[in-house]
Amino acid sequence: MRILGVASASAALSLALSSTALACNIREFSAEATCTGSQGSIVVTDKDASGTPATITVFLKTDAGETPVGKPQVVEGTREGATVSFDEDWKPSATYRIHVKTDRFNVDEDIKPDLTTPSTACKTEESPSASPSEKPSPSPSKSTPAESASPTPSASESSSAPAGKPSDNAPSPATGDSNLAETGANSNTGLIAGVAGALVVVGGGAVFFGMRRRGANSGR
Repeated sequence: MRILGVASASAALSLALSSTALACNIREFSAEATCTGSQGSIVVTDKDASGTPATITVFLKTDAGETPVGKPQVVEGTREGATVSFDEDWKPSATYRIHVKTDRFNVDEDIKPDLTTPSTACKTEESPSASPSEKPSPSPSKSTPAESASPTPSASESSSAPAGKPSDNAPSPATGDSNLAETGANSNTGLIAGVAGALVVVGGGAVFFGMRRRGANSGR
């Protein structure tokens, strides 16, 4: 009987220890603030090997009070750890309270200590675009076409200059000279006129003397 009593007592003790080991405990829960690209998250991990469903609620603590983050989520823990994630654009050094509640084992308390986010926020999508500040190099290339565009006005000015040349008086004398050359009004015209006048005078004198001789002959 004594042996039987000792055996039953040891079995009860081992059963109690095993049930205690499988019981859900707040120490099996942890939380951290993470980043996926520019998206921030509050991730809660449950390493309860018993797989007891637990409801997780996250609150942002500020001087004005507490603000719930998203909706409560249920997680069933595993020995390796099961996680639930709350999307949150958390700010650096912010404080969050994470509450855990289970129907079994009467867990209804906060993860201690409260979660404090890192001092550096998640990288935004603007920071990668701002980091390529080498993009000023395209802008100089744009200014270079602008400089090359400046010669084009000078070219237009040169094209406008020839347009002004036809309005000059220089071509008109040239055309006038060509017209005078065609009509014979050149430097030889005075000489020809003088010779013609001399011939007219000589011819007139010949006619006059011829008529006088003829009148003298008729008087005889």
